[in-house]
Amino acid sequence: MLIAFDSTQQALRAEMLLEYAEVDIDICPTPKEITAGCALSIHFPEENLDTVKHVIETENVEIRGVFKPAEVGYEQVNL
Repeated sequence: MLIAFDSTQQALRAEMLLEYAEVDIDICPTPKEITAGCALSIHFPEENLDTVKHVIETENVEIRGVFKPAEVGYEQVNL
């Protein structure tokens, strides 16, 4: 799964918070199919979605959205 952001500051903040929460993450370029204000996204395993959601909500991390791979491109996941 993938988190897209509107700002690099929020992406880096999320990276730090998710690493602290021991979520296995990778920083990657935001796919062209996802319109976002930031070129960085965070990739994480789907089984960590609940932890990721908790961190985003409790720490008020501003995100563009959470996406999962679809047949063509990505589709947004409702949190």
